Amino acid sequence: MALRLREIKLQLEEDEALLPARIAQLLGLKPTELHNLKLVRKGIDARRKSAILKVYTLEFEVADEMEILRRLADNPHLSLVESPVPFTPVVCAADRKVIVVGMGPAGLFAALTLRRSGAEVLLVERGRPVAERLEDIQSYWRGGSLNPHSNIQFGEGGAGTFSDGKLTTRINHPLVTEVLKCLVYFGAPEEILWQAKPHIGSDRLRKVLVRMRKKLQEDGVEIRFSTCLTGIEQTNGSLAGAILNGDHFEACDSLVLAIGHSARDTYRMLQQEQIALESKSFAIGLRVEHPLELINRIQYGLVSHPQLGAAEYSLAWQDKLAGRGVYSFCMCPGGVVVNASSEQGGVVVNGMSDFKRDANWSNSALVVTVGRDDFGSADPLAGVVFQRHWEERAFAAAGSTGAVPGQTLLGFLNGRSGDLKTSCQPAAVAADLGQVLPVAVTESLRRALPQFERRMRGFVGPEAMLLGVETRTSAPLRILRADGGCSVSLPGLFPAGEGAGYAGGIMSAAIDGIKAANHVTCHLNSF
Repeated sequence: MALRLREIKLQLEEDEALLPARIAQLLGLKPTELHNLKLVRKGIDARRKSAILKVYTLEFEVADEMEILRRLADNPHLSLVESPVPFTPVVCAADRKVIVVGMGPAGLFAALTLRRSGAEVLLVERGRPVAERLEDIQSYWRGGSLNPHSNIQFGEGGAGTFSDGKLTTRINHPLVTEVLKCLVYFGAPEEILWQAKPHIGSDRLRKVLVRMRKKLQEDGVEIRFSTCLTGIEQTNGSLAGAILNGDHFEACDSLVLAIGHSARDTYRMLQQEQIALESKSFAIGLRVEHPLELINRIQYGLVSHPQLGAAEYSLAWQDKLAGRGVYSFCMCPGGVVVNASSEQGGVVVNGMSDFKRDANWSNSALVVTVGRDDFGSADPLAGVVFQRHWEERAFAAAGSTGAVPGQTLLGFLNGRSGDLKTSCQPAAVAADLGQVLPVAVTESLRRALPQFERRMRGFVGPEAMLLGVETRTSAPLRILRADGGCSVSLPGLFPAGEGAGYAGGIMSAAIDGIKAANHVTCHLNSF
């Protein structure tokens, strides 16, 4: 057995070699009585900028753990480490074929799990491999044509490939550790296992994806790129197979639908196939950008420090007047803002950071919740129509060129003019951002910004820029599924991940993919 001790604190300049002595002091032991120390978590407490602390959680062994627990029963930070239950995939019946649609985290981890279970797996992705995908994106940013199947939303790795590679999640599940260990195995930095806010970075994540793909292929998974699910074949009310690229039928026993939150044509096809869908709320808004050093100064009281990475922030405020939440989302320290469009005639923005987070700017989405009343229709696809409308408005506001409309934050807030200085790729042009969002969203943002300034002095200032629009925060609908993970409409069809409306980010999508895989094998073993 081992013990776990949380909230072990060191000053910013103190060396981690002091940790054993600090633990021993807290427990009334000698450092030599501690064995097999293991770093579990490391974070930063910057609430007091004059005394920033490094905060640790460690596990260790002592001669008599139970005696320590009895003696220090009033210490809320000390606990016994429970032995983890190893994850074992359900063994699949022989000669069962599963098609996994989508190579985002849900699809990749579903395919890995299914192959380990013994299923025959075909993994299809509408986009291209990550290296070719990068070329397509860069070509678009240089003024080339947008590839509707290979862009920031579509391609190997899914939408998260060109973001920050964040691995934070609000869910507390044993599979979190399994997913992190798997990513490290494929080349992610080992520190994601203990960072309080782990991230891989877009540059490192691309290399991880290539290794995952090679492993899948070595294990016998067939992978087809540039292959889009365009139909579902049913026989007597059950799944018979998939229609790929319009005319190719591929038989299967089950299908994992991990399509991502931007597969609008697939949503339409599912509706036509009478697969149960429901509209759901999400959030839209703008992306705010500040100089990296400004955010560091606000959060740390320092421009930089060798013990501190680029500063992060999280903001939230409830607009009681409108009954809407306003919050920051997908904060990218030391990153860039990018045009993340996936359709001609529309503009949608996102943030992206490399592992080092050392670019000159930091950005985050500032978004407002929207729901069915805003969409104006009970149609499950009404949220998609709503997103597209405001993306098209943003495209027009930027001159219909592929550039991104932008405005200084002060200009958006009170009409003060200022130069537009931004990292945005490929370019940003000045526009009135109040015209590219619903009036209710604009008003909530304008009411929220002074509240955010009170929490982060300097957030609202002449160096802050806004770019729009941010509409792809999550799926605009949910593909309904039963308790066993299967579609309520079609046995054998298993919606999974963010695009199905059941996850929000790399970690939760990966975990949902693993769960979907186990649901599939249980389903296949039932007949």
